[in-house]
Amino acid sequence: MSAGNPTLFSQASAEVVGLHRFFVDWFVAARADTVDFSRFEGVMGEGLTMIAPSGQILDRDAVIDYVRSSRATCDDGFAISIEDIRPGWQTEDSIVVLYVEAQLRGGERSRRQSSAVFTTSSSAPNGVEWRHLHETWLQVPER
Repeated sequence: MSAGNPTLFSQASAEVVGLHRFFVDWFVAARADTVDFSRFEGVMGEGLTMIAPSGQILDRDAVIDYVRSSRATCDDGFAISIEDIRPGWQTEDSIVVLYVEAQLRGGERSRRQSSAVFTTSSSAPNGVEWRHLHETWLQVPER
């Protein structure tokens, strides 16, 4: 692959980081007015499923409705970082990406192991769209 043609893993990694940056801006009250919700809606692929850390299975509409209704619900202290991002199974146009999502919300830290399936999409900002997401709570390390 030429240097001008990003790998599927680099596209999916950029999407994971970019979408979580969107979440911080969308959820933080002071920034929510500056965010275009269509960026989120556009990368949620048709037939998307999400398994929340609680085990609840959500379809695309439920995920979009939840995020839409959670606008401006956090204070300026809310933060998300993406850690330990790595590729899993992949084909020419699909990839599984594994990562840890660490959050700071209301002074409380949480971590979740995530695996996401992406497929290529020429209309998406990073060239991929979300097809499946599975999140599992991790124990927060003691400091």
